Amino acid sequence: MTLTLPDTIENFRLTPGEVRVELACALYARGLIGRVGATELAGVDFFAFQHALGERGIPIVTAQMLEDDLASLKVLFPR
Repeated sequence: MTLTLPDTIENFRLTPGEVRVELACALYARGLIGRVGATELAGVDFFAFQHALGERGIPIVTAQMLEDDLASLKVLFPR
């Protein structure tokens, strides 16, 4: 996929790599992409992406993820 940005993006002084990280963080924050896919989109390693999320105040683990994990545990380990 090719994304063409207007020349005015240069006014923000963002490198193409920084734009990729910003896009990946935004898509992850909206729940449109998972951590692995977002890491690949950002073009950084997993830990660098987690750091980028932290810098932006984006939770690494969401309430929905915790609920899903809890539901899985209940299935795996019923009482």
